[in-house]
Amino acid sequence: MSFRDDGSEDGRDLRKPFIHTGSWYRMGSRQSSSIIGSSAQVLRDGSVSVLLCVLIVALGPIQFGFTCGYSSPTQSAIIKDLNLTISEFSLFGSLSNVGAMVGAIASGQIAEYTGRKGSLMIAAIPNIIGWLAISFAKDSAFLFMGRLLEGFGVGIISYTVPVYIAEIAPQNMRGTLGAINQLSVTIGIMLAYLLGLFVDWRALAVLGILPCSILTFGLFFIPESPRWLAKMGMTEDFESSLQVLRGFDTDITAEVNDIKRTVGSSPSRRTTIRFADLKRRRYWFPLMVGIGLLVLQQLSGINGILFYSSNIFQNAGISSSNVATFGLGVIQVLATGVTTWLLDKAGRRLLLIISSVGMTTSLLIVAAVVIFFSLGLGPIPWVIMSEILPVNIKGLAGSIATMANWLTSWSGYSFPTQSTILKDLNLTVGEITEIEK
Repeated sequence: MSFRDDGSEDGRDLRKPFIHTGSWYRMGSRQSSSIIGSSAQVLRDGSVSVLLCVLIVALGPIQFGFTCGYSSPTQSAIIKDLNLTISEFSLFGSLSNVGAMVGAIASGQIAEYTGRKGSLMIAAIPNIIGWLAISFAKDSAFLFMGRLLEGFGVGIISYTVPVYIAEIAPQNMRGTLGAINQLSVTIGIMLAYLLGLFVDWRALAVLGILPCSILTFGLFFIPESPRWLAKMGMTEDFESSLQVLRGFDTDITAEVNDIKRTVGSSPSRRTTIRFADLKRRRYWFPLMVGIGLLVLQQLSGINGILFYSSNIFQNAGISSSNVATFGLGVIQVLATGVTTWLLDKAGRRLLLIISSVGMTTSLLIVAAVVIFFSLGLGPIPWVIMSEILPVNIKGLAGSIATMANWLTSWSGYSFPTQSTILKDLNLTVGEITEIEK
């Protein structure tokens, strides 16, 4: 079975895979068809086609990372301009986690009913509104509302993108392409750190709109997940989508049959999965693995470092704390890039062990913590979560696992308070020592 450019009139055979037919994406077919003909030769190479799709949806994790990195270079300016206390700014920094937890709960069902592309388009709306609210904030109320909306969108993105990548990637590229999700998060963090050196916090919030805006446009030109289309019973669209992803000259018969066996041949398009169904061992075991890894990712304390790295460097006596923070972002991108290259070569387990042991033994060295986090605990939990969950429970179980990740991200809120307490304690101990002398 293959999907070839046979020169049919108006390029109709080449148009369909780029638009999720059967939904409101149909309206984009005319706009996208004009460029598809010129892209046909490039898309004959399946690896190029998949990579282009991954790079487009990677704008979602870049938005995710930008949200994480925003609070570090803007802390002093926001506190000064809006007269916030440290506790209020800590709340601002962590409200994205609250919103993300709510978004994670909804993400599975949204992705099941609207498709992976539809889910990402929906996620873009609260992100854009949230950044605008922050940019025009005159008091803490607008600031907090914007952060909550941002978080809601990020919660949907954090589930949907790893699942989409896992569902479109060939087996031999799944690890490498899956790690691009976390690599993109680190790029988003680095961009927030970098741009924060040159623009004020309001302008930085406006720039935060760009990733989701570009993502929304790009989604019109990539195929929907073939596995989701197969599950929904859209057989023709599913085969067309898979053909684009694998290349027009590739025989996809074996993979089509494999996907059909995986999702089942039931004509039912949407089956309701209940919480009681998760009690079966075939479901609860991979769910517990996914939850465990994502919880461990958050309890490593990485958010406290990334959210407030500028303040950490400042307290350490570094005058150019924002420049040092940008350097930390570059280190994280490079370390995650190494993981992207190693993931399919070294395996998930080995990198997770190295990551956990390395973070434990070098917890006092901030750069080392970030490097070892990026080697394993950063990218791999999302990859494994998207791989191990059976397709028929992925929506519900994936939402639960993603929610657990955001639920345990409380370290981002508690970090400034803990830092202040420890700093005061250190001063008190120093004063007592001086008195005793």
